[in-house]
Amino acid sequence: MTVRIVISGAGGQVGTYLAARAAETGRDVLALTSAQCDITDPDAVDRLDLRPDDVLVNCAAYTQVDAAEADARRAHAVNAVGPGHLATACVRAGARLIHLSTDYVFDGDFGGAAPRPYEPGDDTRPLSVYGSTKLAGEQAVLAASPDALVVRTAWVYTGAAGGSDFVAVMRARAAGDSPVEVVDDQVGSPTYVGDLAEALLALAATPPSARVLHAANDGAASRYEQARAVFAALGADPDRVRPVSSAAHPRPAARPAYSALGGAESARAGLMPLRRWRDALSAAVAS
Repeated sequence: MTVRIVISGAGGQVGTYLAARAAETGRDVLALTSAQCDITDPDAVDRLDLRPDDVLVNCAAYTQVDAAEADARRAHAVNAVGPGHLATACVRAGARLIHLSTDYVFDGDFGGAAPRPYEPGDDTRPLSVYGSTKLAGEQAVLAASPDALVVRTAWVYTGAAGGSDFVAVMRARAAGDSPVEVVDDQVGSPTYVGDLAEALLALAATPPSARVLHAANDGAASRYEQARAVFAALGADPDRVRPVSSAAHPRPAARPAYSALGGAESARAGLMPLRRWRDALSAAVAS
């Protein structure tokens, strides 16, 4: 039987790109937006009519980190309850689930020790409603399905002109001539959506030997370093980017000061490491 890639949340950033890439490479694809399949509704999930050997990739998520602080009920429904419905449906149908999660399940506190990229086995301690609900979603998926896979990623972007992700916003700012303030005390793993999509398709084809993986471009960068790299890649003056602390731009939700994701354990489990974040960024901006 031909493996079919079923994508929930196909209208979002990752889901849109994943559906297009899967179709380009000849996969049988069923791409469903959240309007077409509300994962918080168990009846809607049951109507998916999953087949044995389908691989369902859940890209549906409540990703508005700050808004989640005041909308915890909805964030919990989408990020925690919905993935549980999907996992249960996959078990019933004999399908496999790949569930996307986030670096924000970590708190960035290394107890005074030097920070180092988080591996899947490290302790989780989310700081925000968003992070807490995503962690709850991981737990629901793993508890419901023995074959489910959780894939954590971080700081995902397309970088397309007119987009709303960080790289796209910096691209727009680079086209001007004013200085730009960017925080330099938040460090993570900038991840190009194209590289993430390729990793997800590889995992759909060949199940790894672990239940939780990290899929992010290699290396760590602050938002300030990432912004300077965008400016440089576009031929704009990176010195127009000015470093500021997070305190200068307070937000409703706390972010981990360090949440870079390591790929060593994931590589041992069978996932080919993603390329360096600067190489991915240069390619994304050029395209």
